[in-house]
Amino acid sequence: MSKRPDFAAPHWLVHLLRSKREPVPWTRALRAPIALAVPLAVGYAFGNIGLGALASTGALPTVLSEAAGPYRYRLRRLGGATAAAGAGYLIGLVSGASLAATIAAVVLVAAVSALISAAGSNASVAGLQLFVFCVIGTGQHATGVRIEVSLLCFLIGAVWSLSVALVGWTWRATSPERTAVAHVYIELAAMLSATDADTSRAARNQLTTAMNTAYDRLLTARSWLSGRDAAYRKLLNLLSASTPAVEASVAMVNAGRSGPPEAVGYLTSVAASVLADQPVPEPPGLDERYHPLQAGLARIPAGASRQRPARVPATARFREWAESLISGPLTWIAALRLSLCVALAEVAGLLLPLERSYWLTLTVGIVLKPDFGSVFGRAVLRGIGTVVGVGIGAAVLGLGAQGWPLVVLIALFATGVAIGKVRNYGVLSAFVTPLIILQMDLSSHGDWSVVVARLVDTVLGCVIVLVFGYLLWPGSMRPRVGGRLADTCETVATYVTQALAGTGDLAERSRARRRAYRALADLRTAFQQVVVEPSAAGRQAVAWWPVIAGLERVTDSVTEVVVTVEHGAPRPGESDIELLTTALTEIATSIREQRDPRSLPVPETEQLSGVVDQLTTVFDAVRGPDLAERSPMRLVRRFLPSSRRRA
Repeated sequence: MSKRPDFAAPHWLVHLLRSKREPVPWTRALRAPIALAVPLAVGYAFGNIGLGALASTGALPTVLSEAAGPYRYRLRRLGGATAAAGAGYLIGLVSGASLAATIAAVVLVAAVSALISAAGSNASVAGLQLFVFCVIGTGQHATGVRIEVSLLCFLIGAVWSLSVALVGWTWRATSPERTAVAHVYIELAAMLSATDADTSRAARNQLTTAMNTAYDRLLTARSWLSGRDAAYRKLLNLLSASTPAVEASVAMVNAGRSGPPEAVGYLTSVAASVLADQPVPEPPGLDERYHPLQAGLARIPAGASRQRPARVPATARFREWAESLISGPLTWIAALRLSLCVALAEVAGLLLPLERSYWLTLTVGIVLKPDFGSVFGRAVLRGIGTVVGVGIGAAVLGLGAQGWPLVVLIALFATGVAIGKVRNYGVLSAFVTPLIILQMDLSSHGDWSVVVARLVDTVLGCVIVLVFGYLLWPGSMRPRVGGRLADTCETVATYVTQALAGTGDLAERSRARRRAYRALADLRTAFQQVVVEPSAAGRQAVAWWPVIAGLERVTDSVTEVVVTVEHGAPRPGESDIELLTTALTEIATSIREQRDPRSLPVPETEQLSGVVDQLTTVFDAVRGPDLAERSPMRLVRRFLPSSRRRA
């Protein structure tokens, strides 16, 4: 009896539907229903649930923009997003009465939103809220509520939501940063206690993410602080003091050795001390075999000395953003694509018998946000999530839920939004859709045509994005991750030079190591955004994935050598270091020039044998199997114009 063949799902579909391994943000999951459901409950209690729904809509920008971080950072992020949402809502309310003004305002705001996104993460979130609530505002004129009343309710909800998000500032103060530093020590303990290579590799990636997060939070907080600067300086010193222990631990793990239980227990106790704001205990005595780790642990109680970084003036940040707009065409191209698709959505709303076409435009803008990952992936997940969300909304409206049951349902949907935001975009869409349906269409209870119209609008919006913003847009399906991979190779080469040659002081070498690991972590994120596409770009990302893993192992092997040098081993010769950096540079050059890397001589010393082995693996991964279609260079050359191939 023959076995049935196993059918594997396409790689892009597997990655697309996979949920992120992020912890559930319980505090945000608690704040979201309070922010969104309380205004609705107050409106119902006073006999006007419609006004309560408008206030609940005003609370939505804060819920959608929530992110972990210092309270000052969150105030800046949430305050900017809420202000942008309010401005967009006002523009939508004013222009909504005129069809021509609505189209002009929405298209213009879409272009401005894309251009604002180039200024950074917070500006990107604000740009999205500006567009989303401009579109929502254009649909409000049909409700019959006066503009000033609608705007006042929106502002009340926005202030309420901001208060809920930041109320913990009064007593928690440095708690987010303290948690981030403690998380570094917890992940370090987890890496040392790993019992196999795969687990230790995953733990090392999580440690890198934890360190990046902790440094980001603390450096951001210190740039805005004056009175509590001493508390943040202490946390930053504790974080910096972990570097020698991290390097020693990476060297041990790379050599296939687990850490002693005493060290794991000590790192856990350090994390507990950081969380409790208690003095860090003294490290235990370890066996002589763990001398580098012992020396690293001994540095933790003493902390580290760091100078306060200079604060970057707002004028300098604005000048940098303006220069990026002038010199970089990518932002303008993204703005053009978004504006074109939004204009097409507005035209479709005119030509097709759609009840409230603003949902169509809203779908296009949210899916096509230029800096939020794959257009294809967001369109597919938005479509899937909306189908599920419309089903939920249909059930709620069909059952005629009103009053307090409706308030409870809004609270449940808000909790789902907070969790879906960190887990999966499709899950987020599945909860946002019924939430906004209920907020915007409370007067349509029992009307199934409302949810059917929402489903049609969303599907049509996703089709516009997939056809005009992805399939027909020039270059959207070509491989485009090679440049970032080449840049990361050069960053690793810089770390090799500074770490092995011993140039600069310990702090500079530590910064070079962090830059290398951060670049690798960012590279993983960029590839994960592209790998969900069933195009040449997605296939190339899959083919080049072993190169990322190989570069990580090269960096780990270099760190292992650095630890041995810091504890008495001779430093590698300059010629050997130059051979390593030349090899990494050749990999970067071959990726940019879209050719196979040339064979180059490598060091033959025993000390660098581990680095050479991993570097050889990277060379093999870039070249790919001789006849395999998955070879990255084959994919690049396959989609080049014929003139480039001949060259």
